[in-house]
Amino acid sequence: MEDVTPFECVPNFSEGRDESKIRRIADAARMVPGVAVLDVEWNADHNRCVITLVGEGEGLVDAVMGMMAVATALIDLTHHTGEHPRMGATDVVPFVPLGGATVEQAVRLAERLGDRVWKELGIPVYFYGSAARRPERVDLPAVRKGGFEGIREEIGKNPDRAPDVGEPRVHPTAGAVAIGARPVLIAFNAYLTTPDVGIAKKIAKAVRSRDGGLAEVRALGFEIKERNRAQVSMNLTDYRKTPIHRALEQVRREAERFGVGVEESEIVGVVPEDALLDAAEFYLQLNRFDRSTILERKVRAVSSDAPGAESLASFSARLAARTATPGGGSASAAAGALGAALGEMVLSYSILPAAPDAELVSVRQECTTARADFLRGIEEDARAYDLVRAARRSLKERPGDPALKDAYVAAVRTAARVPLETARRAHAIAHRLHAVQPHTKAALASDIVTALALLRAATDGALENVAINLVDLKSAGDAIGPIETEVARLRLAV
Repeated sequence: MEDVTPFECVPNFSEGRDESKIRRIADAARMVPGVAVLDVEWNADHNRCVITLVGEGEGLVDAVMGMMAVATALIDLTHHTGEHPRMGATDVVPFVPLGGATVEQAVRLAERLGDRVWKELGIPVYFYGSAARRPERVDLPAVRKGGFEGIREEIGKNPDRAPDVGEPRVHPTAGAVAIGARPVLIAFNAYLTTPDVGIAKKIAKAVRSRDGGLAEVRALGFEIKERNRAQVSMNLTDYRKTPIHRALEQVRREAERFGVGVEESEIVGVVPEDALLDAAEFYLQLNRFDRSTILERKVRAVSSDAPGAESLASFSARLAARTATPGGGSASAAAGALGAALGEMVLSYSILPAAPDAELVSVRQECTTARADFLRGIEEDARAYDLVRAARRSLKERPGDPALKDAYVAAVRTAARVPLETARRAHAIAHRLHAVQPHTKAALASDIVTALALLRAATDGALENVAINLVDLKSAGDAIGPIETEVARLRLAV
Protein backbone atom coordinates (compact mmCIF):
# COMPACT_ATOMS: atom_id res chain seq x y z
CA MET A 1 0.00 0.00 0.00
CA GLU A 2 1.35 3.44 -0.95
CA ASP A 3 2.45 5.76 1.86
CA VAL A 4 0.24 8.87 1.99
CA THR A 5 2.04 10.60 4.83
CA PRO A 6 4.43 13.52 4.18
CA PHE A 7 8.19 13.22 3.88
CA GLU A 8 11.05 15.55 3.22
CA CYS A 9 13.77 14.31 0.89
CA VAL A 10 17.08 16.13 0.47
CA PRO A 11 19.13 14.62 -2.38
CA ASN A 12 22.67 15.98 -2.77
CA PHE A 13 24.19 16.13 -6.25
CA SER A 14 27.84 16.58 -7.23
CA GLU A 15 27.28 19.72 -9.27
CA GLY A 16 27.61 23.23 -7.92
CA ARG A 17 29.03 25.26 -10.80
CA ASP A 18 26.74 24.85 -13.80
CA GLU A 19 23.39 26.47 -12.99
CA SER A 20 21.74 25.07 -16.13
CA LYS A 21 22.52 21.49 -15.05
CA ILE A 22 21.26 22.15 -11.55
CA ARG A 23 18.03 23.59 -12.96
CA ARG A 24 17.52 20.54 -15.18
CA ILE A 25 17.96 18.21 -12.19
CA ALA A 26 15.47 20.17 -10.07
CA ASP A 27 12.98 20.44 -12.93
CA ALA A 28 12.76 16.64 -13.10
CA ALA A 29 11.15 16.71 -9.64
CA ARG A 30 8.86 19.62 -10.49
CA MET A 31 7.23 17.49 -13.17
CA VAL A 32 5.90 14.96 -10.64
CA PRO A 33 2.39 15.69 -9.27
CA GLY A 34 2.19 16.00 -5.51
CA VAL A 35 5.90 16.77 -5.07
CA ALA A 36 7.13 20.29 -4.28
CA VAL A 37 10.67 21.62 -4.61
CA LEU A 38 11.16 23.74 -1.50
CA ASP A 39 14.76 24.86 -1.94
CA VAL A 40 17.78 24.63 -4.24
CA GLU A 41 21.23 25.51 -2.86
CA TRP A 42 24.60 25.15 -4.55
CA ASN A 43 28.24 26.05 -3.90
CA ALA A 44 30.99 26.29 -6.48
CA ASP A 45 33.89 25.48 -4.14
CA HIS A 46 32.12 22.40 -2.82
CA ASN A 47 30.88 21.71 -6.38
CA ARG A 48 27.70 20.40 -4.89
CA CYS A 49 23.99 21.23 -4.78
CA VAL A 50 21.36 20.36 -2.21
CA ILE A 51 17.72 20.18 -3.32
CA THR A 52 14.92 19.94 -0.78
CA LEU A 53 11.68 18.20 -1.74
CA VAL A 54 8.49 17.38 0.09
CA GLY A 55 5.90 14.87 -1.03
CA GLU A 56 4.11 11.61 -0.30
CA GLY A 57 5.02 7.98 -0.86
CA GLU A 58 5.69 6.69 -4.34
CA GLY A 59 5.45 10.13 -5.92
CA LEU A 60 8.50 11.24 -3.97
CA VAL A 61 10.40 8.13 -5.08
CA ASP A 62 9.42 8.87 -8.68
CA ALA A 63 10.66 12.45 -8.34
CA VAL A 64 14.05 11.40 -6.97
CA MET A 65 14.41 8.75 -9.67
CA GLY A 66 13.79 11.40 -12.33
CA MET A 67 16.39 13.69 -10.77
CA MET A 68 18.92 10.88 -10.51
CA ALA A 69 18.43 9.92 -14.14
CA VAL A 70 19.19 13.51 -15.20
CA ALA A 71 22.17 13.74 -12.84
CA THR A 72 23.58 10.46 -14.15
CA ALA A 73 23.41 11.79 -17.70
CA LEU A 74 24.93 15.19 -16.86
CA ILE A 75 27.61 14.53 -14.21
CA ASP A 76 30.88 12.68 -14.85
CA LEU A 77 32.79 12.05 -11.64
CA THR A 78 35.96 11.18 -13.54
CA HIS A 79 36.20 14.91 -14.33
CA HIS A 80 34.73 16.23 -11.09
CA THR A 81 36.63 18.18 -8.43
CA GLY A 82 35.40 19.95 -5.32
CA GLU A 83 36.04 20.51 -1.65
CA HIS A 84 33.19 18.32 -0.39
CA PRO A 85 33.63 14.53 -0.17
CA ARG A 86 31.50 12.64 -2.70
CA MET A 87 30.89 9.08 -3.84
CA GLY A 88 28.36 9.60 -6.60
CA ALA A 89 26.84 11.97 -9.12
CA THR A 90 23.84 11.67 -6.84
CA ASP A 91 25.83 11.48 -3.64
CA VAL A 92 23.31 10.99 -0.85
CA VAL A 93 19.51 10.74 -0.65
CA PRO A 94 17.97 10.97 2.84
CA PHE A 95 14.24 10.52 3.51
CA VAL A 96 12.98 12.47 6.52
CA PRO A 97 9.57 11.70 8.11
CA LEU A 98 7.33 14.69 8.77
CA GLY A 99 4.08 15.05 10.71
CA GLY A 100 2.61 11.62 11.36
CA ALA A 101 5.11 9.81 9.14
CA THR A 102 7.42 7.29 10.82
CA VAL A 103 11.06 6.37 10.43
CA GLU A 104 9.97 2.87 9.43
CA GLN A 105 7.99 4.33 6.52
CA ALA A 106 10.99 6.43 5.52
CA VAL A 107 13.15 3.29 5.51
CA ARG A 108 10.67 1.58 3.19
CA LEU A 109 10.86 4.51 0.78
CA ALA A 110 14.67 4.36 0.88
CA GLU A 111 14.58 0.65 0.09
CA ARG A 112 12.13 1.10 -2.79
CA LEU A 113 14.32 3.81 -4.26
CA GLY A 114 17.45 1.68 -3.82
CA ASP A 115 15.97 -1.23 -5.75
CA ARG A 116 14.94 1.03 -8.61
CA VAL A 117 18.27 2.86 -8.76
CA TRP A 118 20.16 -0.36 -9.37
CA LYS A 119 17.62 -1.85 -11.79
CA GLU A 120 17.04 1.31 -13.83
CA LEU A 121 20.34 3.20 -13.59
CA GLY A 122 22.91 0.53 -12.74
CA ILE A 123 24.21 2.47 -9.76
CA PRO A 124 25.14 0.43 -6.65
CA VAL A 125 23.42 1.47 -3.44
CA TYR A 126 24.60 1.73 0.17
CA PHE A 127 21.94 2.18 2.86
CA TYR A 128 22.81 4.42 5.82
CA GLY A 129 21.20 6.01 8.86
CA SER A 130 18.06 4.25 10.06
CA ALA A 131 18.02 2.29 6.79
CA ALA A 132 21.51 0.83 7.35
CA ARG A 133 21.76 -2.95 7.02
CA ARG A 134 25.15 -3.07 8.71
CA PRO A 135 25.90 -1.26 11.98
CA GLU A 136 29.09 0.25 10.57
CA ARG A 137 27.05 1.97 7.86
CA VAL A 138 24.79 3.98 10.13
CA ASP A 139 27.12 6.99 9.83
CA LEU A 140 27.34 8.53 6.38
CA PRO A 141 31.08 9.42 6.56
CA ALA A 142 31.91 5.73 7.07
CA VAL A 143 29.89 4.82 3.98
CA ARG A 144 31.49 7.55 1.88
CA LYS A 145 35.04 6.92 3.10
CA GLY A 146 37.53 7.16 0.25
CA GLY A 147 35.05 8.89 -2.03
CA PHE A 148 34.35 7.87 -5.60
CA GLU A 149 37.96 6.92 -6.35
CA GLY A 150 38.46 4.90 -3.16
CA ILE A 151 35.19 3.00 -3.53
CA ARG A 152 35.91 2.33 -7.20
CA GLU A 153 39.20 0.75 -6.19
CA GLU A 154 37.87 -1.37 -3.29
CA ILE A 155 34.29 -2.28 -4.12
CA GLY A 156 35.15 -5.48 -5.98
CA LYS A 157 38.05 -6.50 -3.74
CA ASN A 158 37.00 -5.80 -0.15
CA PRO A 159 33.80 -7.54 1.05
CA ASP A 160 33.34 -4.76 3.61
CA ARG A 161 32.83 -2.32 0.73
CA ALA A 162 30.27 -4.43 -1.14
CA PRO A 163 27.04 -2.51 -1.81
CA ASP A 164 23.71 -3.35 -0.19
CA VAL A 165 21.97 -3.37 -3.56
CA GLY A 166 23.64 -4.15 -6.87
CA GLU A 167 26.84 -5.75 -8.08
CA PRO A 168 30.23 -4.83 -6.58
CA ARG A 169 31.13 -2.29 -9.26
CA VAL A 170 30.59 1.44 -9.47
CA HIS A 171 28.81 3.13 -12.32
CA PRO A 172 31.68 4.31 -14.57
CA THR A 173 30.74 8.01 -14.37
CA ALA A 174 28.01 8.25 -11.68
CA GLY A 175 29.77 6.19 -9.00
CA ALA A 176 27.61 4.91 -6.12
CA VAL A 177 24.92 6.42 -3.93
CA ALA A 178 24.06 6.43 -0.23
CA ILE A 179 20.32 6.27 0.44
CA GLY A 180 18.91 6.46 3.95
CA ALA A 181 16.38 7.64 6.48
CA ARG A 182 17.07 10.13 9.23
CA PRO A 183 15.51 12.88 11.38
CA VAL A 184 15.58 16.53 10.35
CA LEU A 185 19.17 17.70 9.79
CA ILE A 186 20.47 21.28 9.74
CA ALA A 187 23.41 22.06 7.45
CA PHE A 188 25.17 24.97 9.15
CA ASN A 189 28.44 26.64 8.11
CA ALA A 190 30.63 29.14 9.93
CA TYR A 191 33.09 31.33 7.96
CA LEU A 192 36.25 32.26 9.82
CA THR A 193 38.16 35.55 9.61
CA THR A 194 41.09 33.69 8.06
CA PRO A 195 41.75 31.71 4.87
CA ASP A 196 43.83 29.19 6.87
CA VAL A 197 42.03 25.89 6.27
CA GLY A 198 44.29 24.21 8.83
CA ILE A 199 42.62 26.22 11.58
CA ALA A 200 39.17 25.32 10.24
CA LYS A 201 40.07 21.63 10.31
CA LYS A 202 41.30 21.85 13.90
CA ILE A 203 38.11 23.59 14.96
CA ALA A 204 36.00 21.02 13.12
CA LYS A 205 37.78 18.20 14.95
CA ALA A 206 37.17 19.91 18.30
CA VAL A 207 33.42 20.37 17.78
CA ARG A 208 32.38 17.14 16.05
CA SER A 209 30.93 14.35 18.14
CA ARG A 210 33.11 11.51 16.85
CA ASP A 211 36.20 13.23 18.30
CA GLY A 212 34.65 14.06 21.65
CA GLY A 213 32.94 17.31 20.72
CA LEU A 214 29.27 18.22 20.64
CA ALA A 215 26.53 15.60 20.48
CA GLU A 216 25.06 14.88 17.04
CA VAL A 217 27.48 17.19 15.22
CA ARG A 218 29.49 16.30 12.13
CA ALA A 219 32.06 18.85 11.02
CA LEU A 220 34.77 19.37 8.40
CA GLY A 221 37.09 22.23 7.58
CA PHE A 222 37.17 23.63 4.05
CA GLU A 223 38.91 26.35 2.09
CA ILE A 224 36.41 28.55 0.26
CA LYS A 225 38.58 30.12 -2.42
CA GLU A 226 35.93 32.39 -3.92
CA ARG A 227 35.63 34.15 -0.56
CA ASN A 228 39.25 33.76 0.58
CA ARG A 229 37.98 32.29 3.81
CA ALA A 230 38.19 29.02 5.72
CA GLN A 231 34.89 27.40 6.60
CA VAL A 232 33.78 25.07 9.37
CA SER A 233 31.00 23.07 7.72
CA MET A 234 28.64 21.30 10.14
CA ASN A 235 25.71 18.93 9.98
CA LEU A 236 23.57 19.11 13.12
CA THR A 237 21.90 15.72 13.02
CA ASP A 238 19.69 16.44 16.06
CA TYR A 239 19.27 20.16 16.74
CA ARG A 240 17.46 19.38 19.99
CA LYS A 241 20.64 17.88 21.43
CA THR A 242 22.98 20.47 19.95
CA PRO A 243 21.11 23.59 18.81
CA ILE A 244 22.53 26.03 16.28
CA HIS A 245 23.59 28.63 18.83
CA ARG A 246 25.54 26.10 20.90
CA ALA A 247 27.42 24.89 17.83
CA LEU A 248 28.23 28.45 16.81
CA GLU A 249 29.41 29.43 20.29
CA GLN A 250 31.68 26.38 20.45
CA VAL A 251 33.20 27.28 17.07
CA ARG A 252 33.78 30.83 18.35
CA ARG A 253 35.53 29.61 21.50
CA GLU A 254 37.77 27.27 19.54
CA ALA A 255 38.54 29.99 16.99
CA GLU A 256 39.67 32.36 19.77
CA ARG A 257 42.44 29.90 20.64
CA PHE A 258 43.96 30.62 17.23
CA GLY A 259 43.39 34.35 17.32
CA VAL A 260 40.58 34.34 14.76
CA GLY A 261 36.84 34.86 14.86
CA VAL A 262 33.65 33.99 13.06
CA GLU A 263 32.91 36.43 10.27
CA GLU A 264 29.45 35.09 9.44
CA SER A 265 27.43 31.90 9.30
CA GLU A 266 24.95 30.35 6.89
CA ILE A 267 22.26 27.69 6.74
CA VAL A 268 22.18 25.46 3.69
CA GLY A 269 18.72 24.29 2.68
CA VAL A 270 15.64 24.52 4.87
CA VAL A 271 15.58 24.76 8.65
CA PRO A 272 12.89 24.10 11.30
CA GLU A 273 11.30 27.27 12.64
CA ASP A 274 11.87 26.20 16.25
CA ALA A 275 15.61 25.86 15.64
CA LEU A 276 15.84 29.56 14.77
CA LEU A 277 13.59 30.50 17.68
CA ASP A 278 15.90 28.54 20.00
CA ALA A 279 18.79 30.71 18.79
CA ALA A 280 16.75 33.89 19.15
CA GLU A 281 15.79 33.04 22.73
CA PHE A 282 19.43 32.30 23.57
CA TYR A 283 20.97 35.48 22.14
CA LEU A 284 18.16 37.78 23.28
CA GLN A 285 18.07 36.07 26.71
CA LEU A 286 14.32 35.51 26.40
CA ASN A 287 14.14 33.10 29.30
CA ARG A 288 10.36 33.17 29.59
CA PHE A 289 9.41 33.82 25.99
CA ASP A 290 6.02 32.56 24.84
CA ARG A 291 6.30 31.52 21.20
CA SER A 292 2.56 31.77 20.73
CA THR A 293 3.02 35.59 20.83
CA ILE A 294 4.85 35.55 17.48
CA LEU A 295 2.73 37.48 15.00
CA GLU A 296 2.91 34.92 12.21
CA ARG A 297 1.99 32.09 14.57
CA LYS A 298 -1.02 34.02 15.79
CA VAL A 299 -2.06 34.67 12.19
CA ARG A 300 -1.71 30.97 11.37
CA ALA A 301 -3.71 30.07 14.47
CA VAL A 302 -6.50 32.47 13.54
CA SER A 303 -6.48 31.19 9.97
CA SER A 304 -6.71 27.61 11.18
CA ASP A 305 -9.90 28.50 13.06
CA ALA A 306 -11.76 28.90 9.77
CA PRO A 307 -13.68 25.78 8.69
CA GLY A 308 -11.70 23.93 6.04
CA ALA A 309 -8.45 25.81 6.80
CA GLU A 310 -6.71 22.56 7.67
CA SER A 311 -7.46 19.20 6.13
CA LEU A 312 -8.47 16.30 8.31
CA ALA A 313 -5.41 14.43 7.06
CA SER A 314 -3.13 17.28 8.12
CA PHE A 315 -4.73 17.60 11.56
CA SER A 316 -4.65 13.86 12.19
CA ALA A 317 -0.96 13.83 11.17
CA ARG A 318 -0.24 16.56 13.71
CA LEU A 319 -2.26 14.65 16.29
CA ALA A 320 -0.27 11.46 15.61
CA ALA A 321 3.12 13.16 15.83
CA ARG A 322 5.32 12.64 18.89
CA THR A 323 4.60 16.13 20.22
CA ALA A 324 2.74 17.31 23.30
CA THR A 325 0.26 19.36 21.27
CA PRO A 326 -2.25 18.96 19.79
CA GLY A 327 -3.51 16.30 22.19
CA GLY A 328 -6.67 14.92 23.74
CA GLY A 329 -8.26 18.31 24.35
CA SER A 330 -7.86 19.29 20.69
CA ALA A 331 -9.14 15.88 19.59
CA SER A 332 -12.21 16.33 21.81
CA ALA A 333 -12.92 19.71 20.23
CA ALA A 334 -12.52 18.16 16.77
CA ALA A 335 -15.01 15.42 17.68
CA GLY A 336 -17.41 18.13 18.81
CA ALA A 337 -17.01 19.97 15.49
CA LEU A 338 -17.79 16.79 13.56
CA GLY A 339 -20.81 16.02 15.74
CA ALA A 340 -22.19 19.54 15.38
CA ALA A 341 -21.61 19.48 11.60
CA LEU A 342 -23.42 16.17 11.24
CA GLY A 343 -26.29 17.56 13.33
CA GLU A 344 -26.49 20.54 10.96
CA MET A 345 -26.75 18.20 7.99
CA VAL A 346 -29.55 16.15 9.55
CA LEU A 347 -31.52 19.27 10.47
CA SER A 348 -31.01 20.85 7.06
CA TYR A 349 -32.66 17.83 5.44
CA SER A 350 -35.36 17.66 8.10
CA ILE A 351 -36.52 21.30 7.88
CA LEU A 352 -39.33 21.68 5.35
CA PRO A 353 -38.71 24.76 3.17
CA ALA A 354 -42.44 25.45 2.80
CA ALA A 355 -43.19 25.23 6.54
CA PRO A 356 -39.92 25.38 8.53
CA ASP A 357 -40.16 24.18 12.11
CA ALA A 358 -38.93 27.01 14.34
CA GLU A 359 -37.29 24.69 16.86
CA LEU A 360 -35.39 22.74 14.20
CA VAL A 361 -34.20 26.01 12.67
CA SER A 362 -33.06 27.22 16.09
CA VAL A 363 -31.15 24.02 16.87
CA ARG A 364 -29.50 24.05 13.45
CA GLN A 365 -28.24 27.59 14.11
CA GLU A 366 -26.92 26.48 17.49
CA CYS A 367 -25.05 23.65 15.76
CA THR A 368 -23.54 26.11 13.27
CA THR A 369 -22.33 28.41 16.04
CA ALA A 370 -21.04 25.47 18.10
CA ARG A 371 -19.11 24.07 15.14
CA ALA A 372 -17.18 27.35 14.84
CA ASP A 373 -16.53 27.37 18.60
CA PHE A 374 -15.24 23.79 18.53
CA LEU A 375 -12.89 24.59 15.64
CA ARG A 376 -11.44 27.49 17.62
CA GLY A 377 -11.13 25.18 20.60
CA ILE A 378 -8.80 22.84 18.69
CA GLU A 379 -6.01 25.42 18.59
CA GLU A 380 -6.97 27.12 21.85
CA ASP A 381 -6.43 23.86 23.72
CA ALA A 382 -3.00 23.37 22.13
CA ARG A 383 -1.96 26.94 22.91
CA ALA A 384 -3.19 26.65 26.48
CA TYR A 385 -1.08 23.59 27.15
CA ASP A 386 1.96 25.18 25.49
CA LEU A 387 1.61 28.06 27.96
CA VAL A 388 1.51 25.59 30.86
CA ARG A 389 4.72 23.94 29.67
CA ALA A 390 6.47 27.31 29.31
CA ALA A 391 5.31 28.45 32.75
CA ARG A 392 6.39 25.13 34.30
CA ARG A 393 9.90 25.47 32.81
CA SER A 394 10.26 29.00 34.16
CA LEU A 395 9.08 27.98 37.62
CA LYS A 396 11.51 25.07 37.63
CA GLU A 397 14.38 27.48 36.96
CA ARG A 398 13.27 29.88 39.73
CA PRO A 399 11.04 27.91 42.11
CA GLY A 400 10.95 30.64 44.73
CA ASP A 401 9.62 33.39 42.47
CA PRO A 402 5.99 34.14 43.50
CA ALA A 403 5.24 35.89 40.19
CA LEU A 404 6.25 32.79 38.26
CA LYS A 405 4.09 30.62 40.51
CA ASP A 406 1.11 32.91 39.89
CA ALA A 407 1.79 32.74 36.14
CA TYR A 408 1.91 28.95 36.29
CA VAL A 409 -1.39 28.69 38.20
CA ALA A 410 -3.03 31.10 35.74
CA ALA A 411 -1.80 29.02 32.80
CA VAL A 412 -3.18 25.80 34.33
CA ARG A 413 -6.50 27.51 35.00
CA THR A 414 -6.70 28.40 31.30
CA ALA A 415 -5.75 24.85 30.35
CA ALA A 416 -8.67 23.62 32.47
CA ARG A 417 -11.12 26.26 31.26
CA VAL A 418 -10.70 25.55 27.53
CA PRO A 419 -11.70 21.84 27.63
CA LEU A 420 -14.40 22.65 30.17
CA GLU A 421 -15.95 24.99 27.60
CA THR A 422 -15.72 22.19 25.04
CA ALA A 423 -17.48 19.79 27.41
CA ARG A 424 -20.23 22.31 28.25
CA ARG A 425 -20.90 23.10 24.59
CA ALA A 426 -20.80 19.47 23.45
CA HIS A 427 -23.22 18.42 26.19
CA ALA A 428 -25.59 21.30 25.45
CA ILE A 429 -25.69 20.60 21.70
CA ALA A 430 -26.16 16.87 22.30
CA HIS A 431 -29.07 17.66 24.64
CA ARG A 432 -30.71 19.88 22.02
CA LEU A 433 -30.22 17.35 19.22
CA HIS A 434 -31.59 14.54 21.34
CA ALA A 435 -34.72 16.60 22.07
CA VAL A 436 -35.49 17.16 18.37
CA GLN A 437 -34.41 13.68 17.23
CA PRO A 438 -38.04 12.40 16.93
CA HIS A 439 -38.77 15.23 14.46
CA THR A 440 -35.90 14.48 12.10
CA LYS A 441 -36.14 12.35 8.97
CA ALA A 442 -36.15 8.61 9.63
CA ALA A 443 -33.75 8.02 6.73
CA LEU A 444 -31.13 10.03 8.65
CA ALA A 445 -31.46 8.08 11.92
CA SER A 446 -27.93 6.67 11.71
CA ASP A 447 -26.51 10.16 11.08
CA ILE A 448 -28.04 11.74 14.16
CA VAL A 449 -26.99 8.74 16.27
CA THR A 450 -23.43 9.25 15.01
CA ALA A 451 -23.63 12.97 15.75
CA LEU A 452 -24.74 12.26 19.33
CA ALA A 453 -21.96 9.68 19.78
CA LEU A 454 -19.34 12.19 18.60
CA LEU A 455 -20.67 14.84 20.96
CA ARG A 456 -20.59 12.36 23.87
CA ALA A 457 -16.99 11.52 23.00
CA ALA A 458 -16.17 15.23 22.91
CA THR A 459 -17.73 15.69 26.35
CA ASP A 460 -16.01 12.68 27.92
CA GLY A 461 -12.61 13.48 26.45
CA ALA A 462 -12.75 17.15 27.38
CA LEU A 463 -13.77 16.35 30.96
CA GLU A 464 -10.78 14.03 31.33
CA ASN A 465 -8.53 16.89 30.24
CA VAL A 466 -10.15 19.15 32.81
CA ALA A 467 -9.57 16.53 35.52
CA ILE A 468 -5.87 16.27 34.71
CA ASN A 469 -5.43 20.02 35.11
CA LEU A 470 -7.42 20.06 38.33
CA VAL A 471 -4.81 17.75 39.88
CA ASP A 472 -2.12 20.36 39.13
CA LEU A 473 -4.29 23.19 40.42
CA LYS A 474 -4.99 21.32 43.63
CA SER A 475 -1.27 20.66 44.13
CA ALA A 476 -0.63 24.38 43.70
CA GLY A 477 -3.20 25.16 46.43
CA ASP A 478 -5.80 26.67 44.10
CA ALA A 479 -9.53 26.45 44.88
CA ILE A 480 -11.08 23.88 42.54
CA GLY A 481 -14.33 23.02 44.31
CA PRO A 482 -16.74 24.76 41.89
CA ILE A 483 -15.06 23.22 38.85
CA GLU A 484 -15.08 19.75 40.41
CA THR A 485 -18.80 20.14 41.04
CA GLU A 486 -19.47 21.08 37.43
CA VAL A 487 -17.33 18.24 36.12
CA ALA A 488 -19.27 15.78 38.29
CA ARG A 489 -22.59 17.22 37.09
CA LEU A 490 -21.63 16.92 33.42
CA ARG A 491 -20.34 13.37 33.89
CA LEU A 492 -23.61 12.36 35.53
CA ALA A 493 -25.62 14.01 32.76
CA VAL A 494 -23.66 12.20 30.04
